[in-house]
This record gives sequence, C-alpha cells and structure tokens, in this order.
Amino acid sequence: MTSTLNRDFREVIREEPLMHRPILAALADGPRTVPEIADAIGRPSEEVMYWVMGMRRYAKLVELREPTDDGFFQYAAREVGS
Repeated sequence: MTSTLNRDFREVIREEPLMHRPILAALADGPRTVPEIADAIGRPSEEVMYWVMGMRRYAKLVELREPTDDGFFQYAAREVGS
C-alpha cells in the first residue's frame, strides 16, 4: 500500500461506483475499519476513505458509534429496508 495518493483525485472519485461491490463484499462478514477494508480489497487507504465516505453519504454504509481501540471507526453495510 502507498501512504500518499499517487493518482489524480478525479480518477479516484470516478471509480467510486465501481468500488461499491468490492467494499460491500469486504463487509459481508461484519464491520471493518477503512484500513481493514483497504487491506481486504488491495487498495490504498486514502482511496478507500473517499469511497467509504461517498457510500456513507448515500446511505449504503453506516458508521458504528464507537471507535476501535486504535481510534478508527468501523463501517457496516446498511441493512436493506433500514
């Protein structure tokens, strides 16, 4: 994983719709943090953060109330019908 965003921001944002399925698949077994999602899908955390925030904004994901011991919030797929 890279620690800096090497790609153009617009390119990363354009990929968001394509990343919904891999992110939701990574969350199939339960909530995960952004770094855990990034590891699961093999993409940089910086990019995953943009995609997760977009999915959260449009209610595809929900953020759990309490952060982990490491200070990261976990995200889960939104329940259908919620």
